[in-house]
Amino acid sequence: MRVLHFFKTYLPETVGGIEQVIYQLCESTRPLGVDSEVLTLSADRDPAELMVGTHKVHRARLDLQVASTGFSLSALGRLKALAREADLVHYHFPWPFMDVLHFAARIDKPFVVSYHSDIVRQKYLLQLYRPLMHRFLSRAECIIAASPNYLESSEVLQGFRDKTQVIPYGLDEAAYPQPSEARLEHWRSRLGARFFLFVGVLRYYKGLHILLEAMTDTGYPLVIAGAGPMEQELRSQAAALKLSNVHFVGRVDEEDKCALLQLCSAFVFPSHLRSEAFGISLLEAAMYGKPLVSCEIGSGTSYINVHGETGLVVPPDDPMAFREAMRALWEQPRMAQQMGEKAATRYAQLFTAETMGRQVAQVYREVLGR
Repeated sequence: MRVLHFFKTYLPETVGGIEQVIYQLCESTRPLGVDSEVLTLSADRDPAELMVGTHKVHRARLDLQVASTGFSLSALGRLKALAREADLVHYHFPWPFMDVLHFAARIDKPFVVSYHSDIVRQKYLLQLYRPLMHRFLSRAECIIAASPNYLESSEVLQGFRDKTQVIPYGLDEAAYPQPSEARLEHWRSRLGARFFLFVGVLRYYKGLHILLEAMTDTGYPLVIAGAGPMEQELRSQAAALKLSNVHFVGRVDEEDKCALLQLCSAFVFPSHLRSEAFGISLLEAAMYGKPLVSCEIGSGTSYINVHGETGLVVPPDDPMAFREAMRALWEQPRMAQQMGEKAATRYAQLFTAETMGRQVAQVYREVLGR
């Protein structure tokens, strides 16, 4: 079975949650007889094909980017040619230009859609895009949502309940590197024995400004690992609040990320908007057996983090509530340890790459069997 995945960004050029999900899908379905390839856009002037893991990545040149939507003239021909060779196309939503290309290329192969997120920020553009979006989703053989929470809270998905299937994202623990003792000692000596950790791209919906407000008058060490468009603003906020206990360590490689996840006392995830549809880094922390603090936004974050079981869930945009949750984990280490153990158990039961790959491969077989 040959499957073509299509999304606006992909590894190794960009590293994010959706890119990680696509990678895990390609790799985890391969032992089940699925030969996956990825088509994406690239800012390179002359993008070449390359291998990522065991699958091929085709790259069309990115010509223009407006409102987080990439445009590419060459993508039309590439999609048409690659879809012709595939048995099934797997689109990754949202990306309005993708819908346009699907119809312009007259794709006649069956297709499924991974519905990663509602369109939250571009509300006025959404009104223009809505008719095309509904036409595109109505033609899909199956829509895949990552959590029952998001299915229930998404107005768009409510209109397609009959064709929507919940398959949680999954991670392959064996694919994560084991940090060297030297790397672990480097971070221990720099950060101390106990600290809170956030890992992710520093974007507007991550709620890090709320986390910094929550940190005032606490003294708890906090590590923020990642880079992004909000970085300078957040550094300025931390300086204005005189938060000497907050460490911005920038974007880290995989070994450093795993070292920080292994060493941290708890993981904080203050995303306050529904643009955060799941939270891959939150799931990574669960995989490492860490207690979690997150916000209730009606998305997959509360499917990963079950309040009172794997960690604490607080109202969004509430620094005081977030501070109290951090205080509870800091002052009750035994409770925090028990929550971390339950987080690891929940990961193993629901969120492995093997489970996700098996369920998605079954969707492919059902779609092609109709």
